[in-house]
Amino acid sequence: MDASSCQGCCERDARIAALEARISELEARHQEQARLILDMAHKLQDKNLPKSGPPPAAPAKTEQTKKKASGRKPGGQPGHPPHLKQMAPVEKVSEIIPIVPERCAHCDTPLPAQPGANDPPPTRFQVAELPELKAKITEYQGQARTCPCCSQVTRAVIPADCRAHSIGPGLAALMAYLVGVAGLSKRRVEELIEAIFEVPVSVGTIANLEQETSTALEPTYQQARTAVRAAEVKHLDETGWKKAGHKRWLWVVATTTVVMFLIHRLRNAAVVMMLLGAELHGILCTDRWKAYNGIPLAQRQVCWAHLRRNFEALLKRGGRAKKIGTACLDIHNRLFHEWHLFRGGGITRQKLQRRTQPLREELAALLKEGQRSRNRKTARFCKALLALEPALWTFVGTEGIEPTNNHAERVQRLAVLYRKNCFGCHSDLGCRFVERLLTVVQTLRLQKRSVFQFLKETLIAHRAGQSGPQLVPDR
Repeated sequence: MDASSCQGCCERDARIAALEARISELEARHQEQARLILDMAHKLQDKNLPKSGPPPAAPAKTEQTKKKASGRKPGGQPGHPPHLKQMAPVEKVSEIIPIVPERCAHCDTPLPAQPGANDPPPTRFQVAELPELKAKITEYQGQARTCPCCSQVTRAVIPADCRAHSIGPGLAALMAYLVGVAGLSKRRVEELIEAIFEVPVSVGTIANLEQETSTALEPTYQQARTAVRAAEVKHLDETGWKKAGHKRWLWVVATTTVVMFLIHRLRNAAVVMMLLGAELHGILCTDRWKAYNGIPLAQRQVCWAHLRRNFEALLKRGGRAKKIGTACLDIHNRLFHEWHLFRGGGITRQKLQRRTQPLREELAALLKEGQRSRNRKTARFCKALLALEPALWTFVGTEGIEPTNNHAERVQRLAVLYRKNCFGCHSDLGCRFVERLLTVVQTLRLQKRSVFQFLKETLIAHRAGQSGPQLVPDR
């Protein structure tokens, strides 16, 4: 055997020895892991066996703050204006059935059939019932005729204006109404239209009608934008929204007669300028969100309802913060006592100003004291609120200003319910439809006008290439 062959045999033997050592190591590790698995199985088996001792104590329940009972009965409270059934006007009554007494209830004398000059007006009772609900379906047929001379077939073409829409403006307006007012999804609208009116429609058709309605309402939406910018008093608020699962913000600007919604990806001062214009006109009621910090204090009213929540938060911190929060809540209660007196006609505006001046001075002193608090959150809150101090009292001396931003939150409620049912929108076109439809619905509600009739007239005008009805009536 030569030297090279001997060296190759030695290297092979070395590799075999190394592999055998490695195999022994892995077998030992495998046995150790098997032993650990067996021990864990025994422990689990012992844990699942029933025990003769007492059951373990239930985890302690976290203490929850219970709302104190007000002691009032459910329903309308004393002094609340009653909501009585309203009689339909005579022009909307389809049929009148007179019930005439035949004989006198006192002396049994026959009575005339026609009313006399001294007879009092009749009592009234109305019964409302639905007529047979069945959609009017018009079918256009392109007839074909065979020429008796040359035997060629000629077929009439259905006019393009007849084939332009498979759903009439009235039914399309109803679908938009069900989405914008009732908050139904496209699938629910499809089921309702087919079940009640026996008209088969598809979800795609409803989606197309939404976009047609959105396009028809675009001029109306611009009317609302112009109106809220020119208003002397407006309330502004924002809430979360979704577009295809991504975060968006639903903004609302509301006056006493006009509402405007906007869905935007931002929640900053740039959107405020987009809503109200570069030059702000009138007074804006808001909360303390930083996007409104660019508004001059003389043109701003900070919401006291939001402040109450801040004051209540001070109570939970204890110590000096609790003392300040208690005093601020007392000022809040006394302030609204005076405001309710003024709103109910109990005091004049001059007396309101005179009575709230001590409250203003007292609150300013408390906020200055709070600035020196060792609690950073308390000191920061007091400093920020003190910087807005003039905007807390705009309502005291200015006609038409409320101390809260409740008006914006009330008109926003419909949008919140819509979001709960439909989870936002899936596209930019869907966002435009929602903001335009909600703008029209809430504006017409404030004006006590028919939403359905407005939508129907708008679609009729849009399909005819004409201007639709005015959302904001000319003054």
